[in-house]
Amino acid sequence: MNLARAPLHSRTRASAVAAFVACLIGGCLAISATALGATVIHFEPESVAALEGQLHHAQVHALSVHPAAGTGHIHVSLNDGRHMTVAYASAEEAHLIAIARADGTPVAIAKAKTKKAAKAAPHKLRYIAAGILVIVIIVVAAVLLIDRRRKLGETGEDEGSEGASVPSTPGETP
Repeated sequence: MNLARAPLHSRTRASAVAAFVACLIGGCLAISATALGATVIHFEPESVAALEGQLHHAQVHALSVHPAAGTGHIHVSLNDGRHMTVAYASAEEAHLIAIARADGTPVAIAKAKTKKAAKAAPHKLRYIAAGILVIVIIVVAAVLLIDRRRKLGETGEDEGSEGASVPSTPGETP
């Protein structure tokens, strides 16, 4: 349909459909951006000796100790924004915590969570896919409905032109 020759109500309807589709696309992008925008911290491996040097030079912002049987690990947040992970033997745990506290570095000791029986994992991706599917179905239904109304309107205009002309505004005479 050529919008330059189309009646005003057809151009208004077409621009409303275009605005509706643009809003739907924007909404889909906003939803996907928030779903995928979660920040993930990547911890780089580091040695115990490097951690001790950083503690003595006050380069460490915070420590999070994760004890485990045999070998535990420490998550290190540095002042420059980097994140490190240090594997240590259980015998070194008390020594590393004492050095960190002596240098004034905040230390958090994580408690091991007991693993429960196999629980169904949350299916976040299924919900996202279902939401996108619903949006696509709504868009297709809207396009089909608008197209049907447009076709009904065109056939109605053709039938109306055979008989007497109908005024387009209340004050206009035929």
